[in-house]
Amino acid sequence: MHAPEPAAGEESIGTRIRRLRLERGLSQRELSGPGVSYAYVSRIEAGQREPSLKALRILARKLRVSLELLETGAAVSEAHDRQLRLADAELELSFGTDLRAAEESFRALLVDARESGDTYVEARARAGRGIVLAALGEARSAAAELERALDAEATVAELRPEAYRTLARAYRQLGMPQRAVALLERCVEELGQRPPGDEASAALYTTYLSQALEERGEAAGARIALLEARERLEAIGDARARIRLYWSLAREAAEEQRFDRSLAYTWRAVALLEANEDTVELARAHLTCARMLVEEGQGESAGMHLDRAEWLLQLAGEPGELGILRTEQSRWAAEIGRADEALDRAREAVEILEGHEEQGGAWYALGVAHALRNETDEADAAFRSAVDHLARGGDWREAARASREWARALRTAGREAEAFEVMEQATLLTVRGMGAEARRAR
Repeated sequence: MHAPEPAAGEESIGTRIRRLRLERGLSQRELSGPGVSYAYVSRIEAGQREPSLKALRILARKLRVSLELLETGAAVSEAHDRQLRLADAELELSFGTDLRAAEESFRALLVDARESGDTYVEARARAGRGIVLAALGEARSAAAELERALDAEATVAELRPEAYRTLARAYRQLGMPQRAVALLERCVEELGQRPPGDEASAALYTTYLSQALEERGEAAGARIALLEARERLEAIGDARARIRLYWSLAREAAEEQRFDRSLAYTWRAVALLEANEDTVELARAHLTCARMLVEEGQGESAGMHLDRAEWLLQLAGEPGELGILRTEQSRWAAEIGRADEALDRAREAVEILEGHEEQGGAWYALGVAHALRNETDEADAAFRSAVDHLARGGDWREAARASREWARALRTAGREAEAFEVMEQATLLTVRGMGAEARRAR
């Protein structure tokens, strides 16, 4: 496939690669390598082939430029270029598709950053290279690299847990479990002295410590560490509290002119925010699937989606999200005949959603659960609250559905007159809902 013709006066990718290669004194054979043959380089430079993204990454690494520069010709500052290359190398490490290529990228960054006095990129590149070497089975070299990296501010415990975990594992592989334990104990102690609010990081390191203690044969200590980790996890607020903490630490570090640390905390806050948003959206998708399956009478199939949503929301959910989950879990349990479980989940939902507009759905689920247990008076009260909340929130359709369930529960209990009144209310709510929809359509 031929590369597209560049606009008049615009440098093509092939021409740019050739210029950069000659500026660095490289032949086409020297630029070639696994994944990019000499013939392929020749055809790219001649404009006979359009390079793939993978080929561009390899060539950018060999030419020691950013992918952005190679692809678009847009010049960036050396510091920005290093940041781009660091992000690219760390992504390559995360995916683990080519560890040797990642190690080469980190090593080249190390040299560049050290020569430029860029201590932030040097520390992160050194930590990345140490993690790669550990993955390649080179525990001694990995430990040496990580020990040097962890002295820098860019690799403090709360910012690079994977680096500390890898170093502890390398110590254990080298027959030095006591050093692994000492490292992790120091991390837990230091995190305990930081501003309150980052219990998640302390809990994470406590679980690492438990593993190290167990491998050293200290089963009792390992169990105690696990209990401490659980207590810390129970004390964690929503994920956004951690994001706010890192954002505050970033501003504080900037005010103290500790810009490397400020940047590291900012990256951590952004990464957590993006992960939190993605996680919550995925959880919501699972909740939607579960709701649709329950409404279609396929309750058994909904269980897996609810379990997955719960796991995701425990990682990143806020109280309101968890309350909605409990509501759906109650409806699911009622659908498959688990009355006691439906009641417990609905009660949790009502409590969690206090003050939230979604509480109407929780009251609805509670009414269904009580009705399933033939507790008519309790169901009557719950349905009344449900319809009141839903109607005040303008959710006329759901309020009408709740009224019909309410009437059914009363009729089953032989309270026909009350059931008739509630059904009339359901009809009125349906009419109001249709009117609201017509007004929105206009």
